[in-house]
Amino acid sequence: MVQLVGSLRKELADSVSSCRVLVVGAGGIGCELLKNLVLTGFKNIEVIDLDTIDVSNLNRQFLFQKKHVGKSKAQVAKESVLRFCPSANITAYHDSIMNPDYNVEFFRKFVLVMNALDNRAARNHVNRMCLAADIPLIESGTAGYLGQVTVIKKGQTECYECQPKPTQKTFPGCTIRNTPSEPIHCIVWAKYLFNQLFGEEDADQEVSPDTADPEARWDSAEAAAKASASEKDGDVKRVSTREWARSTGYDSVKIFNKLFKDDIRYLLTMDKLWKKRKAPLPLDWEELLQQAGQSEAVSVSGLKDQQVLGVQGYAQMFSNSVETLRGDLQQKGDGAELVWDKDDPPAMDFVTAAANLRMHVFSMNMKSRFDVKSMAGNIIPAIATTNAIIAGLLVLEGLKILSGDMDKCRTIFLNKQPNPRKKLLVPCALDPPNSNCYVCASRPEVTVRLNVHKTLVLTLQDKILKERFGMVAPDVQIEDGKGTILISSEEGETEANNNKVLSDFGIRNGSRLQSDDFLQDYTLQVNILHSEELEKDVEFEVVGEVPEKGPGPAAAAEDGKSIANGNKDSAQPSTSSKAPVEEDDDVLILDSDEEPSSSSAMDISAGGAASAQKRKLADAETGESVESSTKRKRLDQPTASGQDDDDDDIIALD
Repeated sequence: MVQLVGSLRKELADSVSSCRVLVVGAGGIGCELLKNLVLTGFKNIEVIDLDTIDVSNLNRQFLFQKKHVGKSKAQVAKESVLRFCPSANITAYHDSIMNPDYNVEFFRKFVLVMNALDNRAARNHVNRMCLAADIPLIESGTAGYLGQVTVIKKGQTECYECQPKPTQKTFPGCTIRNTPSEPIHCIVWAKYLFNQLFGEEDADQEVSPDTADPEARWDSAEAAAKASASEKDGDVKRVSTREWARSTGYDSVKIFNKLFKDDIRYLLTMDKLWKKRKAPLPLDWEELLQQAGQSEAVSVSGLKDQQVLGVQGYAQMFSNSVETLRGDLQQKGDGAELVWDKDDPPAMDFVTAAANLRMHVFSMNMKSRFDVKSMAGNIIPAIATTNAIIAGLLVLEGLKILSGDMDKCRTIFLNKQPNPRKKLLVPCALDPPNSNCYVCASRPEVTVRLNVHKTLVLTLQDKILKERFGMVAPDVQIEDGKGTILISSEEGETEANNNKVLSDFGIRNGSRLQSDDFLQDYTLQVNILHSEELEKDVEFEVVGEVPEKGPGPAAAAEDGKSIANGNKDSAQPSTSSKAPVEEDDDVLILDSDEEPSSSSAMDISAGGAASAQKRKLADAETGESVESSTKRKRLDQPTASGQDDDDDDIIALD
């Protein structure tokens, strides 16, 4: 007879109460997960989160109350859980999981690691640490009503990085500065403007008109003669935005007229830009004041953040936010900088106002503060119920692992609406490791195409090894028979190499570099493929990566009908290059009797034919996927042409 302890067999209950579990993240999923763990019987839990509690968390992160705002999420979560389960042994860390203190030996203390994270860098890092420690990792993510849970085990399943993740969409500088056509272009411009005026200056984030726009092909001398920018209003000089703003004492009216009148007039002199586009319309502060008696709100129903103000309203918001941010900057002293934060009201007001004023100038429909925040923060509003469901699935997969039933573990998708079999939760068999994965393969290896005469050692370190391949503290040795150290993780040891190009060290086509990250217990072999034919503004390419699909012919044709300058308005809070997907086009994954693998679920098109789909769950800050898996068709479905549907959902994680 099976002996039960509560709803669990005694053997499993004993394993639950004695095992050590690491929970990474104490936010939306993390709060629900901690509650589920202690109520299931887990006694030894460690939780880590670097974040502090914000008032915007309180609607769904139920372990926190208003009095906790500003305090450590991990610490308050521990205290709240202990109130209803005082027998639990919980350790809280207010820290980053990427801190070198949390090394492989730290991870080896645990029987299970459960991720409740919201960014790709941390996910990559925990994935590698669990592989190095050979500890099962249960990964999770939510996006609105959608969610996913999967299990990662070294040598048995795909790791988090086995499949390529979609990169966050970037835009050409000339589009942002000269010819925006979508609301997201104006929002990116407004965030750049914040940094140019108040934050850390970046030459790549300049907001003034781009005179080097290859599409313009204009005569700058002729344009200067034609330009009628007002010297008295803006005192316009072609200097850096920060330097100019300081010279005006951050005068909000002068800044307004420079950005929305003088710079726009300057753009209008680039005649060729406007032959096939609707030309922008300059704004003047004095004229707006004279029109101030007109209606201020286009939509006045609903919450304040969801109202769309008139152009006068956004002009006033711009002026007020500049004054507030100027005061904040002065309080910090000379040389100080502000950091843009979507949860900082003055910073959010500034970006909302600046973005909407630019939308108006370029004849786009303006957005509410709520919509701008969603796009500027690359987030989709979190749903508490989704978090609760996913947290429950995390624990269920953990119980399978503790029972020794690893073969019963599944990737589970939570859909927005029932699939044709009337199910919201769809389990899929776990995929085996990808033999070509640059993380979990037996000998991880990649080939990078770059120009050895132009690529700096610092670019190799920061943009390739750290940013692209997720290393934390790489050490790089050239396989030249001498063991030349190119990059050292020891501070200052190879700093003199940073601004030298790779060819200065004898690196050429076919050179091999050994990159080690001792914190992650990870070695990556990098093969160099020299090329002088990279596209403009592309510093390197990873050979063999599959580029993201563009919209299909139908979508492209539809886009071609749109009015110039983005009058065909898209409410999608996404920077995806793909065509917007209507709600009833959401991916539906069938659970067939043969239970496909997690890379093998499918969608039924309107005509009844099988349609290959990808499910991508992307994280909130970087737009990266949790699981990027091509769904195979069911064997019992007829084959049809045109099966590739490019309208893939790209969605953000909580």
